[in-house]
Amino acid sequence: MPARIALHWFRKDLRLTDNTALHHAAKDASQVIPVYILSTWKTHHQWTGAKRQHFLAGCLDSLSKNLDTLGSRLILRAGDACQELEKLLLETNATDLYFNRDYDPYGRNMETQVLALCDRLGVTCHHYKDRVLHEAPEVLTGSGTEYRVYTPYSRNWLSLPKPTLLPRVTSLGPASTLPSLPVPTLDYWGLSGDVSGVLEPGERAARQRMKHLIDSGILHAYKDKRNLPAGQTTSRLGQDLRFGLLSIRELYQRCRAAAADASPAARDSIETYIKELAWREFYLAILVNHPEVFDEEFNPDWRGIPWPGSDHHFLAWSQGRTGFPIIDAGIRELLHTGFMHNRVRMIVSMFLTKDLHCHWRLGESFFMQHLVDGENASNNGGWQWSAGTGADAAPYFRIQNPWTQTKTYDPDGAYIRQWVPELRAVSTDRFLAPPKDNRPLAPGYPLPIVDHSTERDRTLALFKKHRAR
Repeated sequence: MPARIALHWFRKDLRLTDNTALHHAAKDASQVIPVYILSTWKTHHQWTGAKRQHFLAGCLDSLSKNLDTLGSRLILRAGDACQELEKLLLETNATDLYFNRDYDPYGRNMETQVLALCDRLGVTCHHYKDRVLHEAPEVLTGSGTEYRVYTPYSRNWLSLPKPTLLPRVTSLGPASTLPSLPVPTLDYWGLSGDVSGVLEPGERAARQRMKHLIDSGILHAYKDKRNLPAGQTTSRLGQDLRFGLLSIRELYQRCRAAAADASPAARDSIETYIKELAWREFYLAILVNHPEVFDEEFNPDWRGIPWPGSDHHFLAWSQGRTGFPIIDAGIRELLHTGFMHNRVRMIVSMFLTKDLHCHWRLGESFFMQHLVDGENASNNGGWQWSAGTGADAAPYFRIQNPWTQTKTYDPDGAYIRQWVPELRAVSTDRFLAPPKDNRPLAPGYPLPIVDHSTERDRTLALFKKHRAR
């Protein structure tokens, strides 16, 4: 092996198994120095919060220990990524830099700066596809244009040959003696809060969750049960894909292997789950092609539409105090665990935008501050879908009724009772319609803060008026 020193810049790929850039660095260089650059903001951030940063810190601790077992060492620095990488390249005399590509505007801008840095320093820069099975330019229409609707995108995505797995890295050469920051805790960001409900971080825990998904039968029943929020009916792997604790290639291939041995019904369920992986990449492609979606509606027809919601209503929604049990259950699950079931995310977000008339960007930021699995592309896509403004969005006139959604997806009230304890003694039928006697469902629990039918009509009028313009 040539006597070359390389840096591997860890980003959203905090694992040793099937890590594309790390694999190539280990193959090409005699010493690979693994580095991670910490952000330096303190106390508050629009796009993250205590639970996700706690999970990140745990993932970095796990990664550091895994690298120790290889005789290597994770080097942690803090600051502007490009500036810190320049310092590291000069400190180490590294000839090569390796990283896996990102797809949000900040990440892509940083990559542009890093490429220019490497060119200036005479360092060879190697960057790879790793977070997705197919990058945006790989999935195009017959005329070579982007897809703006999921269904034809998914058909093309499903038809494309998928990349193969790479072996787990087993050696990175000698450990670096460079100075390094300690693995962070919440104190590093000036954050605090209850993180007891957050899933276990790290590659090992993520791999156990993937095994449980496939071996427990959850995957095989996914099609029929995925919309039921009580119990575990979905993969719970969102945070593991978000931080790159799992390889999307391995997850896909394990699903395909499970489908090959499954009954027709179970195979259908597994195919349904695989299509959710395509949804993830569809939204990432939207973000690559339309980074402006963070600031404005994807569909230009709805740009400038008014959102006359009140701060009072947003506060009640964000505290799980709306008087709509399914809404309050979802928010309280999120506040306690950093997770919310996907069906409930749709109900909760459509309620904020269509019943309370609050701007979808308020909800988008709130979710990102609390979700451990918060992924900018999927979160933005989901919020714009619910608001009726995005790619492949629910039409503006499709407005979910929280009471009927409860009847359909939590008919026995199990999910509501789990997360709204003051309603545990309330009969299930009272979760399916607003109180007829104008009395709270339980002492201390609020009455519904709006009338759904009235607010539905108001939303339809707002959208029709805007469209007429």
